[in-house]
Amino acid sequence: MQKVLIADKINEKGIDVLEGVAEVVNNPTITPEELLETIGEYTGIIIRSRTKMTREVIEKAKNLKIIARAGVGVDNVDLDAATEHGIMVVNAPQSTSITVAEHAMGLILSLSRKIAIADASVKAGKWEKSKFMGIEIRNKILGVIGMGRIGSEVVKRAKAFEMDVIVYDPYISEEVAEDLGVEIVELDYLVQNADVMTIHVPLTPETKGLLSKREFEMMKDTAIILNCARGGIIDETDLYEALKEKPELKAGLDVYENEPLTDSPLTTLDNVVLTPHIAASTKEAQRDAAIIVAKQVAEVINDEVPSNVLNMPRVDNETFQRLKPYFKLTNILGKILVQTTSPNIKELNIVYSGKITGRSKEPLTRELLKAFLNPILTEPVNSVNARAMAKQRGISLTEGETDSNSKYDAVIKITVKTDDTESTIAGVIENNIPKIIEIDGYEVNMRPEGLMSIIKYVDLPGTIGVIGGIMGKYNVNIGEMQVGRKTEGGEAVMVLKVDQEVTDEIIVELENTKDIHSAKAIQI
Repeated sequence: MQKVLIADKINEKGIDVLEGVAEVVNNPTITPEELLETIGEYTGIIIRSRTKMTREVIEKAKNLKIIARAGVGVDNVDLDAATEHGIMVVNAPQSTSITVAEHAMGLILSLSRKIAIADASVKAGKWEKSKFMGIEIRNKILGVIGMGRIGSEVVKRAKAFEMDVIVYDPYISEEVAEDLGVEIVELDYLVQNADVMTIHVPLTPETKGLLSKREFEMMKDTAIILNCARGGIIDETDLYEALKEKPELKAGLDVYENEPLTDSPLTTLDNVVLTPHIAASTKEAQRDAAIIVAKQVAEVINDEVPSNVLNMPRVDNETFQRLKPYFKLTNILGKILVQTTSPNIKELNIVYSGKITGRSKEPLTRELLKAFLNPILTEPVNSVNARAMAKQRGISLTEGETDSNSKYDAVIKITVKTDDTESTIAGVIENNIPKIIEIDGYEVNMRPEGLMSIIKYVDLPGTIGVIGGIMGKYNVNIGEMQVGRKTEGGEAVMVLKVDQEVTDEIIVELENTKDIHSAKAIQI
């Protein structure tokens, strides 16, 4: 019978799942030295946050097929090393959906009825009834930023409290919104009109500081703001100033830019409720996480495919070695796509050419989808669920191959279609370096890295100078420039590498300038 190591303490229900399926070794106090010495005996290992699955450990895990994290985060697992050794890494993201949603509702109720400060007052021997006049949340407008698994659960509970719900999520379909009984709106509209705002998006360069001074100035003076997602999405300095200036404004935070929270001025305010990153901490969530990952370990032992694999599926070694240089390229292409295309993508067409044809390219396709979808979804997109997540978002995916290209060893070209637009991007590996060689039919040759901008403009004398002038006006230094055009005086495309961020303000000015058709900011 195959052996499974329980290396951290998990709920007994999870251990029960494995009884009879494998020989279970329950050693939740195993030391790093003991783990290194014995890891080669096991087919599977279940961990939480204590045990570190480093490259050194993984390289000694000669029989290991699966690493199961009884929770969401996998920061303590070297995913690259696991992938290289064909070891699946799984987690249990769904285990915390209800728990986090309930915590968000708890913060709403605590803030609307001033429960936390009333409790502190009574315990201090006071009786200040008039000081704690609250509000009902019935008929109030709830604004949900991010309608993934957790956001959807919050909506269900808010509906039971007879709240009206508006949502901001560029990637939710009208059909899903209609099923949930919510209205899709722009972020500014949500900020201006919501009585309660709750955040359920990942922390990305796009969402960092999503709510800051500008948004706080737009909010109702009596609004309630919640963050049970990730620290950094709310600018805490700006929030503190807003809470001081608007005493009826309220905030409930479970996550922070720096944890543990120490010496924060937020702790001095009565109109804020702070909890120590416990939204996902319930007995039920721990139980469910243990059961979910134990079932996935059992599936692997029974030669089945588990549902929450975070790394790529296995391919034969020869195929993997041939595809390996192109994983970085597809990852970069996915990151560029998500930052340059409109959200309502209908079709995604991938064409492979050259030496990577004639064999399975499934890992590359899934890597591209992961890079494209992960920044916009709260639940992790992985090698197993990438296609399903694309389908769920209404994206029709097609793939093809051709050997007609002779200039490069291999080319990956992607065409994206929306309701009314079509765009293409193509990339290659040249001297082990990913490069972009085509954008919308225009030839370029640039290594994508760091801060960049893609600008479409009319190829007339002086237009390039105007673009450079605008960049200079905002103190953005251009480090490298590539220009592609088809005909003199027609539309052209410019790819810039810059040393400073191309902000929304710069994009607006560029797009409002004569002879400039579009501008996009990119961060790789």
